[in-house]
Amino acid sequence: MIMLTKVWMSSGPRAGLGELILPQNEPGSSIMPGKVNPTQSEMLIQVCIQVIGNDTTIAFAESQGSILDLNVTKPLMISNLLESIELLSTAIISFTNYCLKGIQPNKKRINQLLEQNLMLVTSLTPKIGYDNAAEIAKEAFETGKTLKEILKEKKILNEKEIKEILDSHKNV
Repeated sequence: MIMLTKVWMSSGPRAGLGELILPQNEPGSSIMPGKVNPTQSEMLIQVCIQVIGNDTTIAFAESQGSILDLNVTKPLMISNLLESIELLSTAIISFTNYCLKGIQPNKKRINQLLEQNLMLVTSLTPKIGYDNAAEIAKEAFETGKTLKEILKEKKILNEKEIKEILDSHKNV
């Protein structure tokens, strides 16, 4: 699930969340020039699926393998366990070297998303009241404007108050 999230966060270049900038390990997408494919994350997803399959095989083999106490499935269990260890260790090394070490936050995009986020409206409630805050959020959503833009237009708070109250770093 973490890898799926990483793929989603790096989706783009101008779609999805675009919060992460992945290292460019390959020439790019075969259908979208300029896009960086999250191949290391995709590889790790595939490895995890195989390891889950190996684990299922091991569990089923254990439930069936002790026929007449001959342990006939032990070789299968050992083989799948060793394959899983090899796959995971190789995949983690590859993912670390070719993705994790090179991931960068897309600070411009993150700040843009923070600016457009309506969740900070809750920090307005103590200052302007719940009903006014709800109206501001509703209008921002309907118009596509930011909370700051609506507050400035309506002259509800001054610039300094807006900046202080809607400081996303302070309100985390």
